[in-house]
Order: sequence, then structure tokens, then C-alpha cells
Amino acid sequence: MKKSFASDNNAGIHPLIMDAIIKANEDDYISYGDDFYTQEAEGLFKKVFGSDIDVFFVLNGTGANATALKAMLHSFEAIVCPETAHIAVDECGAVENLTGAKLLTVPTQVGKITVEQVEGFMHFTGDQHHSQPRVISISQSTEMGTLYTQAEIKELADFAHQHEMYLHMDGARIANACAAMGIGFKSMSKDLGVDVLSFGSTKNGMGFGEAVVFFNKSLAKYFPFIRKQSMQLLSKIRYITCQYKPYFQDDLWLKNAMNANRLATLLYEKLSDIPELKITRKSEVNAVFCLLPKDKIEHLQSKRFFYTWDDASGEVRFMTSFNMCENDILEFVSFLKEELT
Repeated sequence: MKKSFASDNNAGIHPLIMDAIIKANEDDYISYGDDFYTQEAEGLFKKVFGSDIDVFFVLNGTGANATALKAMLHSFEAIVCPETAHIAVDECGAVENLTGAKLLTVPTQVGKITVEQVEGFMHFTGDQHHSQPRVISISQSTEMGTLYTQAEIKELADFAHQHEMYLHMDGARIANACAAMGIGFKSMSKDLGVDVLSFGSTKNGMGFGEAVVFFNKSLAKYFPFIRKQSMQLLSKIRYITCQYKPYFQDDLWLKNAMNANRLATLLYEKLSDIPELKITRKSEVNAVFCLLPKDKIEHLQSKRFFYTWDDASGEVRFMTSFNMCENDILEFVSFLKEELT
């Protein structure tokens, strides 16, 4: 079957991870996290990030973001984020619904937020008529396929802490970001001052489930209750947590992410040779954005579905996945050439 370039969510489960799920199904285990696999997964996260963390497992990325942010602020407070952030665009108001807090979005062409933009909201501080800025939320990598540098993340964290705020990182594609920058998970988050990380992995070879990692442990005090009340506590949680051993073992996460990133670079290069389309953004991780003739988009999508990013301009997004190979890229490029020329 031909691979889908619509989203890395469409990719299957890595065989080693599927094997782990099947193995976890062989016997009965205590539910709600009091099982061997969950305890083992907690130990793996502490090996990666250090022992001074708290980690909890939830069902999906939206649940990770919403519950993490719920733990970080009150309903009269606000979250500052880019207008392109997943929490602002693609989570159906889940964060606002669960937290009661306001999203303060800032314009961006590259998916990133700056300290200067956050400063624009600081005059709200102490004014009872305004939602109080409490959390800065960033995505790494961003929804636009771009990357924050380590210096940019640290600058945001330092600013947040100087103003009694917190920094949340949506790490739905943190593996791709780490692979692209050649650093580890801890160096990308905890070491830079991130307070809470939504640790994603379903886009990189796992089947389902995400983790919420608290580097600021004081924020985790009520999280078990938030997770339960938010319907994010899976009774048979071992089917989530059993996946992390193969995910971390032998750097499977890194191999998967590097493959997806490498193939995005190849796709970027091959698409650059098609005059009927125009690359719009540099490819830093596993996303490629380009302009297609608007009168051709619907027809192309009917044959090989992908997402339109900007209807007005005809910008679309192609995503590569961990389980693709070079032939998948060449076949897709051949398809586009045939249809566009």
C-alpha cells in the first residue's frame, strides 16, 4: 500500500513496540498504574531526565497538553502561545474547556514566540480586569516544522521565571527536534528551564498514549486527580507504558526520528525540481510545505490525501514518517510530477 504524506499520525506502530504490546497482553496485571510495566516506564523516564521528576501517562496528545496546563494555572490566568499552536488551533478548545483559562495568542510566520511578544501582555499583571499571564506554551518542533534553538528556549524560560510564570513545552514531535539538533531529550527541555513537558511519541512509532513530565515537581501535586477527572487515566495503562522500553532501548526513538527527518530532506530536494510547485519553508524536521496550483489541489487530494495548510495561497503540507523509505519518496514525487505536468 502507498504511504500517506498527510500526517505522521497515519503511520503504523513499530514492530518492536507492537511486540511489547502483545507481550503485555499475556498475563493479568493490577490496573491504574500499579503494574510492572508502568513502574518500569517511570524508571526509564527518570533515567532519561533524572530522578528529580514526576511522570504520568495519559491517553493522547490533547489530553497531555490540557491536563498539563490545568496543573499549571488557575482559571483566571492565561496561557501565552503562538497563534499557530496546536493548543490554539487543533484541540477543539480542550485547553480552555478544561482549564477555564484564556489563550493569549501572538502572530507568527514561523510558529515561534519571542520574549518581546510575551512582554506585550505583562501590563495585565495585577489588573483584576485582565486574565493574568501565567504560562508560556511552545511547541518543539513547531507546527510550522521549525525549531527553537536552545538559547531561545532558555530565554523564554528565564523570562517566565523572572515574572513568576512557567514554561510548558508541547513535545508532540520532540524526537524529531532532538534528532535534527543532535541533542537529547533532557538537553532540549529540563536543562533549559522547561517546567512541564508534554512528551509525545505516537508520531514516532508508538501506538497510543503520551506522557506528562514535571520538572517543576511542585506543579504535579494535584495531577493524579486532574488526570482522573479529565478521563485520561486508562485502567489497563500497561498497554501505554509497555511501549517505552523498546522506544528508548537502543535509541529506537532516535533512529525513527532521523529516518523521518532524512526523508523529508530528500522530499524537499526532489520537490524543488518541480517548477509547477514552490517550496515555501525550509525543512527542519519531517515536514515540507509548498504551494500547489489551487485548481489542482482537490484532484490531487482525491488520489493521495494530504492537508491544505492555507486555502487562500494554496499552501499544503507533506509529512514523512518513521516507517517510510526512499522509494516512498520517489514514488510520491513521480506521482506529483505526472499530475502537475
